[in-house]
Formats: sequence, structure tokens, C-alpha cells
Amino acid sequence: MATSIVEQLMQAGLSSSQADAFWQKITDWQATLSPTQCWQRITHELLTPQLNFRIHKYLYDLIYADSDFDHPGPAWIPDQDYINDTNLAKLMQTLNFNDYAAFHRWSYQHYSDFWQYMVNTLGIVFKQPYQSVCDLNQGIEKPQWLAGSRLNIVDSCFKHNADKPAIIYQTEDGEIEQLRLYELKDRVAQVANSLVAQGFKKHDVIAIIMPMTIEAIAIYLGIISMGGTVMSIAESYAAEEIATRLHIGNAKAVFTQDFILRKHKQLPLYARITQANAPLTIVLPSLTDLNIRLRQSDLAWNDFLLPNNSFTSVDCQPSDHINILFSSGTTGQPKAIPWDHTCAIKCASDSYLHQNIQPDDVVAWPTSLGWMMGPWLVFSALINQASIALFYGAPTDHAFVNFVEHAKVNMLGVVPSMVKHWREHNMLAEVDWSNIKSFSTTAEPSNPDDMLYLMASANYRPVIEYCGGTEVVGYLTSTHIHNNIPSTFSTPALGLNIVLFDENGELNSHQGEVGIIPPSMGLSTELLNRNHHKEYYADMPMTPGGFSLRRHGDYLQRLDNGYYRALGRTDDTMKIAGIKISSIKIERLLSQLTVVHECAAIAVPPPDGGPLHLVIYAVLAENSHYDQANLKAELQTLVKQHLNPLLKIYEVKLIKELPRTATNKIMRRVLRDNFRETHYGREN
Repeated sequence: MATSIVEQLMQAGLSSSQADAFWQKITDWQATLSPTQCWQRITHELLTPQLNFRIHKYLYDLIYADSDFDHPGPAWIPDQDYINDTNLAKLMQTLNFNDYAAFHRWSYQHYSDFWQYMVNTLGIVFKQPYQSVCDLNQGIEKPQWLAGSRLNIVDSCFKHNADKPAIIYQTEDGEIEQLRLYELKDRVAQVANSLVAQGFKKHDVIAIIMPMTIEAIAIYLGIISMGGTVMSIAESYAAEEIATRLHIGNAKAVFTQDFILRKHKQLPLYARITQANAPLTIVLPSLTDLNIRLRQSDLAWNDFLLPNNSFTSVDCQPSDHINILFSSGTTGQPKAIPWDHTCAIKCASDSYLHQNIQPDDVVAWPTSLGWMMGPWLVFSALINQASIALFYGAPTDHAFVNFVEHAKVNMLGVVPSMVKHWREHNMLAEVDWSNIKSFSTTAEPSNPDDMLYLMASANYRPVIEYCGGTEVVGYLTSTHIHNNIPSTFSTPALGLNIVLFDENGELNSHQGEVGIIPPSMGLSTELLNRNHHKEYYADMPMTPGGFSLRRHGDYLQRLDNGYYRALGRTDDTMKIAGIKISSIKIERLLSQLTVVHECAAIAVPPPDGGPLHLVIYAVLAENSHYDQANLKAELQTLVKQHLNPLLKIYEVKLIKELPRTATNKIMRRVLRDNFRETHYGREN
């Protein structure tokens, strides 16, 4: 046994003397400690980020040899001193709770008290105080939070030391720079004044379609400050997708850039905006000056922006819209989901309690305002008195991982496919991420080995798994006070609770569709282009209190230790590379190809976990003779041009006919099961 372990460690990269020393210590610890305690000693005393990850993985598997997929071992274990210093533990102590389960139960059973504490703890600024925390006069589906109050959430972003860094940023080839809080506040005021001067009024919808930059953040907060509503549209969308969203939200203007800069290439952006027949567009230069011709109706940024940097934010009701974000449903048209001022409070609350963001922290999360994590980052950092870290290049480049080091990032948000890329290219081998206190991941299922690799890169810091959506912000998460098990969630988010139920609507404690128990701050109460009740409450099981559960669509497994694992979606909506999109939308597009008679799009999890794979089953038109490789190339081109260039087709399967129900609905679950069985050899 000893020889085998030493040999394995040497094959993984240790010298003979190092392997012997490791084995001696591990043997001693295993004799007296539990596997969890033994692993904790190993991570504290033996493993370093400089060691080959194969060593980390081998020892993790060795220590937890008796564990399996349903009984995984923790990779990070907080000690009591660490726990005591977290925001969550301090709040529990203030409220005289020693047990997390009891505190969580109190947070959703006494939700008014909980949210009152969070509003006070976060220092939310009001222009007029609220009369009640939660008014349910309009029913459980339409709670009125902070009823009677007046506020503008932007004020809560600028309540602390004006000289502190608000944003730490770096262009692809530039040096790291800082924008102080007072400087950001001045820019926000300039945007607000300039919008008012152009005739825009409270409740006007103004779109932002541009990368995450200091200007984008100033524009975002400036629109909200003057009482407007931001329409967030991802800059990666094709022109027709942009046009659809502008029409749904009835945008009166657009902010954009002339180009997107990537690896010294200028990718046209303004051209796509004009192809979408956008309204008045204010165009920022990606470099120093604009070098494109604008439409006669459009404005250059320098011509739009006024120098007046004094502005008093417009007072609003908590339920007034601040942001319209888009999420795909099970039909072709995206859902338009309004965020109000309380959604920003939910973002700041989650990040305070679960991501443990503290004053003076530096928070990085590669994203844009077109996805919910963009606004989440703005409010989570600024309301919690932390700094936002922005890198203007691609997060898959070495320049980004170096930026994380040199900007002294403390909390790094990731998308699992990004981590997979870092691991495959060994990109974290020579960076010093000792300033990182934690990671957080969302948007798609993560791979446990990739998350272990991420932890190891920062000398073992936790990865806070965070699951939610534009309609709910976050509902399932990890914390800094629980053992951290890769790719699992330790708790529903504080302030709400969930149950699992089977296809018959019966509660199931082990596995099933998730139902959220309302009310909770952050849950949407309306859609601009759908029936909100039908989307989220119709035909749902009832809570023990006699209220309908809220539909979300995730399918979860509850492990024996009380943790959760995400198993995918119950409807026909999928998340591929962090992009939520409906199967039907993909199928409608691909069926336009003349050689395709019909097709079905499914998302399949890899056998070892991680980001979902997009698989297309296609029935060829009569007398067509395409092979799979050529068809895949053509379908991929369609997806890139008309949906999103980040969507990648994993495989195309040719089939004689699609399986259908008696009512002619495609049986995508049958296709998923077939693919898993034929390609992975087992269910996963």
C-alpha cells in the first residue's frame, strides 16, 4: 500500500523524498483523524498551488476513497475563527442564533423581520421610510415590499467613503487604473443630467448594449438615478435578437459602442444596432475617438455628455422598474422580466450573507449588463462598500488571470466552462491568487474536479455555488460557514425556502422539481409580455399553508447530508455556456435549413458533471444526403449568426423520425436518455 501511494505521488510530480514525507504524515493523520479532518490537515500543511493538480486530485480521492457521487467529501472546511468572522455568523450572533438551520427557518417564516434586518444591515437609503416591510393585500403573488417608502437604490451605492476605489479596471493592453467612488458618482450625475436635457423622463426605457466598462456602469446607474428603466441586452446578440428585445421593451434610446475590442480586433457593434433599426443611439468610442459615420438621428458620446456633475436622484416607489432583463421561456420569444429597487436589495443581501462580501473587498465577475450577474455585481459590490474589478478583455486569456492577481481580487465569480478552459490549458500554474478569499459560480452546472482545481489554485478557498435566475435572483447557494463540497449547494438562500415534488405533485424529500415558497424579496411579480401567474403559479402544488408554490423549472437531488445537487431543467429551456435558451427557438432556426425536415435540441450533462452539451437530433429532408460533420458545420453557422456566437453544438445525430407523444409533442427526455445510454454507457 505504502509503495503504491508513494509511486502514485511520484508519478504525479513529487520527488522520492517528498512522496515519502507526504505518505508518512498522511498515514499518521489517517490513524487518528476522520477523512474530513485528515483532508483539512493535508490542505493546510502539504498542498500548495504550485504543486501539480494531479497530486491534489490523487490525495482527495485517496482520503475520500469510501465516498461516492451521492456521498461526496468536503474540499474546504472552515474553522471556528473563520466562521466567527463571516457576515453570516455575525448576523446570527446579533439575533441570538447558534444553529444555522434554525436561523434559516426563521428567515423565511418571519420574512418581514428578516428583510427588515437586512435593509438595516445593508444601510439602504430611503427618502421616505416604509410603513410595512411586506404588504400582502394584493395576494401572495404580488407582495408590496417596503410599502409606503420612497427611495432610489442608486443612493445606497454611494453612501460610504467617497475616496475609496469604486472600480479597478484594465484594458487588454493597458495598466491597472482606479475610479474613485466620488468620480463614479460624478459620472452618474453627468449621465442623468444629460438624459434629462435630451427630454427623457421618469419610467422611460433606455437600452444598454455594450461590454462591461466604467462607462457602462455609469450609464446604468445614471438611467436609474433619473428615474428611468434600463433595458439590458447582451452585446453578443445578433441584430434580429436585439431588434426583438428593443421592440418588446419599447426602448426609447440605446447606449452602445462603435466596436468591441478583442485581441486587437475591432468587432462591429454599432453596425448591428443599426441593423436592428434601433431608436436614438448614443455611441461611445471603443478607443479614443469614433471612427465610424453615425446615422443622422444618433449622437456621439462626447456630444451627449454634459459637464454638470450635480444631480439629486429621482424618488421612486420600491416597485418602480429599474431594469428589464430577458430570459428565454419554452416558446420562441424571450420573457421580459422587470427588476425593481428591491431586486437590488436582494442582490446585496445574498452577496453579504452567502458570498460574504465585506467593505474594501475587490470583487470580479466577468459578465455584462445583458446578463443578470452584471447588475448583480454592481449592486452587490457598491452597496456592500466593495470595489468592482473589470477586465476589458476575454476571461479565457492569460491577461485576465494575471489581472486577478495584480488587482488583488478577493472574490472571483466564474462560469464553469471558463474554469474548464483554465484547467485544460494549465493557466493558473504560475499566478499568485493568495488574495482570493472565495470564488462563486453560477450560470451552468459545474464539474467537481474543475471546482477542486479552482480551490487548489488559491490555496483552498471555498467555491460558493449560486443558483437562481433573472426571475428570482438567487434561491440556492453555498455559505462560508458550511463545509464546501465541490458542485453542491448547502442551503436554500436565506429569506426563502424550497420543496421538491415529483411529477404527480407529491412532495419528495430526495429528488424532484423545485418549488419556491413565496413570498421573498427578489421574486418577480410581473412579466412585460407573458402572463406571470400562468408562467410561475398555475397548476403548481400547494404549500402546507394553502398557497401555490412558485415554479422555477430546476430539477434537484437532495443528498443524505442535506446538500443539493442540480440535475438539470424540467421544461424545454436549457442553459448552454451560461446562456439560457429554449429548445424551440433553436429548433425553429435550424429547421430553416432546407436539408433539415425537423430537428430536436437537447441539453445533456457529461457523465462526470459540468457544463451541459448541446446535442441536435435531425431528420433530413427527403433525398438529402448530408453527413453529420457537414450538417453540424452548417447548423453551427446558423446558431452563431442568428442566436449567439457563444452557443456551441456538441454533436449532431441523424435520426429517421423524432419520438413524439400522442399529442405530437417531441419527447426530448427520450432523446436525452438515448444519448446518455449510447454515448456514456449508463444513466447520469
